[in-house]
Formats: sequence, structure tokens, C-alpha cells
Amino acid sequence: MNTNNKEQITNNKGRTDVYLLPIHLQWFSDDAENEGRTEQPTEHKLRRLREEGQVPKSQELIGAVTLFLPALMLLFMAPSMLRTCEEMLRFFFSRATELDPTKDAIIVGVFFRYLVRLALPILVVAVFAALFSNIVQVGLLFTTKPITPDFTKVLPRFGQFFKHIFSIDGLFNFGKSIIKMLIIGGVAFLLIRMDINKLANLQKVTPRMGLATVASIAIRLLLICAVLLLILSIPDLLFQRWRFRERNKMSRQEMKEEMKMYEGDPQIRGRIRSRFRELLKQNIAAAVPRADVVITNPTHYAVALEYQRDTMPGPMVTAKGADEMAARIRNLARDNGVPLVENKPVAQALFRETEVGDYIPEAYYSVVATIFRKVMDINELRRKAKASEKVSA
Repeated sequence: MNTNNKEQITNNKGRTDVYLLPIHLQWFSDDAENEGRTEQPTEHKLRRLREEGQVPKSQELIGAVTLFLPALMLLFMAPSMLRTCEEMLRFFFSRATELDPTKDAIIVGVFFRYLVRLALPILVVAVFAALFSNIVQVGLLFTTKPITPDFTKVLPRFGQFFKHIFSIDGLFNFGKSIIKMLIIGGVAFLLIRMDINKLANLQKVTPRMGLATVASIAIRLLLICAVLLLILSIPDLLFQRWRFRERNKMSRQEMKEEMKMYEGDPQIRGRIRSRFRELLKQNIAAAVPRADVVITNPTHYAVALEYQRDTMPGPMVTAKGADEMAARIRNLARDNGVPLVENKPVAQALFRETEVGDYIPEAYYSVVATIFRKVMDINELRRKAKASEKVSA
């Protein structure tokens, strides 16, 4: 809803006139479009945003790394680059009266060879730094969606301009720009102040020494500022990741629609699961013989568990019952040689908290694993008993 501000102005006759100012308060609202979105984005939405090229990353980190690595490369290559510059100047000045740039194409070729020798190493390191800083933040990602022309964004939106200025992102970027200016200005001031005497006496030294003095201050300025900006980029990266999740929060309705899209309608899945449980209940005669163990109360409850390591993430409840149904399960287990283990707390808990077809809760993995080990001991004793009977026969 748009709300206009009212301004009261008293004229010369003492009458108060009310004017409506065309200023929308929502221009100053931060994330008004996210109203009602309280849930964190799901993995499906984050994956979809990534495919569209929308990922959280810090441009400050990219800029700091892209400044630091070339500056470091420049520091180590400075002597060889200075020799190359001297060689280039010597070549052109020595032939200044001999070659005609309009006729001798060799001048252009020589110029570009020197340019490549001077600029290519720095350029390669800068490209590597930019790629490396992006990959570190978002991994390998290539998409043309962010650079696809969108003509709906051509027309300026005055309201959006105010919204971006007074939003959390706008205020954060403003504060970040102030800090960067203070860092660069402060470092430059300190370095120049430290070498002010050398700079004041540059007219007394050779050109080579003067160039070395200025280059030394410049390279130190680049390296120190790059390191400080790299430190500044860490909170910026954390902020960008937090804002990305805040901007892409979802409403409960969006989460329900996404669940229907990727996992099917919950009501349909519930009916299918209910039908599956009914079929299992009706098929106790076939389910109990396949069970690995039946946990009993001992008389009131009985829960049959089956576990196939290759196909099941955990033990599954294949049959359960109380009173008469429990007695039927116990009789089927005895008739088919399925071990009966008495454990009142586990039997009662599984009967209350699970349904036929459910995997047991992770909270019971430890105690059920102990029961399965006990079952293995029982089966081993039975195997030895059968083996001894065969030997006796």
C-alpha cells in the first residue's frame, strides 16, 4: 500500500493548506517485497538460483585478490621490467632518425613485442586471481543467464533508487566505501610521511634512483592496501551470504508448492503410505517369517523387524500388534524359527512411535543393534546344535 506524506504550510492569511507530497514511504522500506517470507530457502531453491547465476559472493574479495597477486608479481618482476623498459627506450631513441613509422612496419611489431613482455605476465596473474577468487567463493559455475539482456530494467525506477540507497545493503556499501577510502588514504599518508625526505630530494639523485624511490613507495602502497582490503573482504563475504539467504526466504505457501513439485502432493503420498501399511498388516503371515527378530513385551505387544543391509537404510517394522495380534505374531515367529527377544521398553516404544513399513527412529539404533547381535548369537547356537545333531546321527 502506498502512503503519501502530508505537509502543512501556513500562508500569509493565517490559513493552513495541506499539500500531498508524492513520496512513497515504501521507497525507504528495506525488503518490503519479502514480507511474509519467514522460512529459510530450501536446497531446491538454492540449486535453482545457482543455475541462474545467483550466488552469494563478495566483490571486495575479488578486488583484493586481483590487486594483491599482480602487485606481488610486480614486486618480483620489477628489476626485469625496468631492464626491458630501458632496452625499449634505447632501441627507439637510437633509431628515431632512421625509421619512418608510416613506412617501416617493423616499429609496430617491435612495440607490441615489448608490450607483451611487460604487460602479459601481470595480465595473466590478474586473470588467474579473478578466476581463483570467484572459484573459491562459488565453485565452478558457468551460466549466461546474468548477462542475458533484460529490457524491463532499461527504464529507471525512481522509487527503487531510494530503496537501494536507504536499504541495509546500501548503508553497508556506503560504510564499506568510507572504510576503503580511509584505508587507502591513511596508508598513502603514512608511507609518504615516512619517505618525505627522499621525495623532497629527488631532484638531487639520478633518474634511475628517483624512479626506484617512487616505485618502492607505490608497490608498498599496493601491497599493504591489498592485504587490508583482503581482511575487510572477510566480513563482507559473511554479510553477502547472510543477505543472500535473507533476500531469498520463502513463505510457507511457496514451500508447500515446492514440496508438491519435487516430492509430490503430501496427501497423495500419505494415502499411498497408508495403503501400503494396510497391505502389510493383511500380510502378516508372509511378513513375520521374513523378519530377523520379533521384540516382545512379552505378552501385550510384539514388533517384527527386518533388516537387509544392501537395500535398507535401517531396520524396518514389518509387523506389529497388541494382545491377540501380538500372540499371532509370536506364534508365527516360533513356527518359522524367527528369534523372540523380550525387551519391554523397546517393544512399547516401537509400537507407539512407528507404523508398519516405517524404519525405526535413529534414537533406537544402538539398542536394536544390541538386539541384533543377540539374535546372531542365538542363530549361531542353533547352527552349532544342528551341526552336532547331524554328527550324532
